[in-house]
Amino acid sequence: MADRVPTSRLARSGKIGKFAARQAVRNARLRFAKLANPKSADDEAVAQSFIDAADELVDMLGGMKGAAMKVGQMLSILDVKMVPREHRAHFQRQLATLRDSAPTVSFDNMRKVLEDDLGRPIDEVFAEFDPEPIAAASIGQVYRARLHDGRPVAVKVQYAKIASAVRADLKNLALLLKFSKPILPTFDSRAFLDELRYHLEEELDYVHEAQTQHELAMFYAGHPNIFVPDTVLELCRRRVLVTEFVEGLRFDEIRELDAETRNSVGEIVYRFYIGAIYLDNQFNGDPHPGNVLLANDGRVAFVDFGLFKRMEPAAVDFERAAVHAAMDGRADDFRTLLSGSAVLRTESDITADDLLAYAYDASPWTFDDDELQITAELAGGALLLIADPRSTDFERMHKENLPAEHFFSRRADFYTFGVIGQLEATANWHRIAREWVCGEPPSTPAGIADAQWRERKLRGLS
Repeated sequence: MADRVPTSRLARSGKIGKFAARQAVRNARLRFAKLANPKSADDEAVAQSFIDAADELVDMLGGMKGAAMKVGQMLSILDVKMVPREHRAHFQRQLATLRDSAPTVSFDNMRKVLEDDLGRPIDEVFAEFDPEPIAAASIGQVYRARLHDGRPVAVKVQYAKIASAVRADLKNLALLLKFSKPILPTFDSRAFLDELRYHLEEELDYVHEAQTQHELAMFYAGHPNIFVPDTVLELCRRRVLVTEFVEGLRFDEIRELDAETRNSVGEIVYRFYIGAIYLDNQFNGDPHPGNVLLANDGRVAFVDFGLFKRMEPAAVDFERAAVHAAMDGRADDFRTLLSGSAVLRTESDITADDLLAYAYDASPWTFDDDELQITAELAGGALLLIADPRSTDFERMHKENLPAEHFFSRRADFYTFGVIGQLEATANWHRIAREWVCGEPPSTPAGIADAQWRERKLRGLS
């Protein structure tokens, strides 16, 4: 167990440099082996080299925490088509360990952060505090505790000086991903790094997150299928977040349940992460398996709101109109909308039919009016169709300009279906989407329950 997370750019770039150097040696050895025996090409050596590099990359990302570990967590829910076929299962298992990885920072260090921010000893604040963390995230660890009034709580504590580590990572990750290219040959890191750079600073402020989570807990109070645990605002600090404790099943346990339950959870995940964009002009920008639990009362619980966005109504109206046009196959209307919003360059020669094909490739679940099982391969495959520089869609669209706000919501769509793909959930996602895109009546029992809850909520506010 490490006593602290290295925070300087030099220290953290040193880890990346060592990885890069060892990867270069591996590549050189493989090239030599192929030159010495070009007919056999030593497939076993190639496989072992890939596995060694993947293992080392995962170990390094987990140990570094900060933005580096965030990369691994995001990659863990993408389809492993990014990885050569013969190594996919191994690589995905390794990356999955980053979702709820074992702690690498001692409690003594974490205790100091906790007591420094609270301004008093732990036992004055908590009647009980378990020093063994129940989860380890990219910028902090989560503990179980009990307040003096008897309430069980989850306490998220940031790693000491993690803010410095995050800033160092953002400068070093381009180098890391460059030398990870043999492991992730089709991964386009530029947009990924831009997104991280823009949003990670916001995630470092737990007071901001606590207020957001409190507002959402109040908003979803009484919802039949969704639960957001409330925060204990008076105990939250910049590096300490205290919330209600959720009793229930973690994501890996949900994956082992029967298909009916997984389908139900998958639908609620879709409604919470994507439906909220259109119905409430807001959404959680970090769909992730570690943030989804099945509470003991049957509701799906959602945690972690450091990356939460509220959209301007006009931006949501544009997305709704554009998706509606694409759903109806109105290619010319779709292109006109995109041109009017500056998504397309004035001189763009991309055709209306090409745009429609791009939309279908990027989000097939939105446009396929049938029962569709989402798998990790399907979800990640859609992303690769538009992110892989070798694909037709990439060639069509890479010069166009998707505004940051809409890029963020599309990213949420990809990662939401990455989560659903891990559940292998089945639904008519198209019909569900038509509820909030086209204003059609609810298509499922969960949709009816949500509509009734919203109607009751509206009556209560009027």
